[in-house]
Amino acid sequence: MSDKVNGHLRLENTPVSPITFVTRTQVNFCASSYVSPRIVSKAPEWLIVVGGCVFILMLSLSAYWEPGIRWLHFFQAWMYVTTIVLCLRGNSWGNFIGFSAAGLWIYANVFATTFFLNGLQQLSQWVQTGHLERADLLIAVPAWFSNLLVVTGCVWGYFRVPRQPLRDAVRFLVTFVLTTGFFALDMAIFQPRYLALFPRMLHPHLP
Repeated sequence: MSDKVNGHLRLENTPVSPITFVTRTQVNFCASSYVSPRIVSKAPEWLIVVGGCVFILMLSLSAYWEPGIRWLHFFQAWMYVTTIVLCLRGNSWGNFIGFSAAGLWIYANVFATTFFLNGLQQLSQWVQTGHLERADLLIAVPAWFSNLLVVTGCVWGYFRVPRQPLRDAVRFLVTFVLTTGFFALDMAIFQPRYLALFPRMLHPHLP
C-alpha cells in the first residue's frame, strides 16, 4: 500500500506475495549464473598467472640462498613472464611456451633429479617434528605444484579456443625445441654442471 504525504509517494511496509518472492529469487539466480561463466572463462589465465608468479618467487628465493645461480634463474624466469604476458593477450604461443617450460621442469624433477622428492621429505619432517632443516629443499614442493598450475592453465586455455591441429602441432614442436634450447643455453652459459640433466631426461627413472 502507498499514499501521498506533501506530494511525495510513501511506501508502506507490505508483505511480499509468494509469486513476487519467487520471481525476484529467479532473477537473482539468473544474475549469479550470468557472472559465474565469466569468472570461469578467466580460470586458465588465473592458473597461469598464479602458478607463474609463485614459481618466479621460488626462483628468486633459491637465487637469494645460492648466488651462483642468480643469472640462471633470472633468464629462466623470463620464460614464465613471457608465458603470462602472451596468455593474458590470448596468444596461443603463450600456451605452447608455458607448457614446454613448466612441463619440462615437472618432468625433470620427477625423473631426472631428486629435488622434488627431497622437498617432500623436508615437508614431511617439518610436519612431524616442527623443525625445518632445509628450506632451500622445501621450496621444491611449491615450485613443482606452481609449474603444474601453469601446465594445467596452458592446456585448458588452448582447448578453450578454436584449434588447427596440424598447424598447432608444428607450432608446439617448434616452441618446445626453442624453449628447451633456450633453457639449455642458459645452463651452458651460467651453470654448465646442470647440463647433465638432459641425458638423464632421455633415460627417465623414478628416484
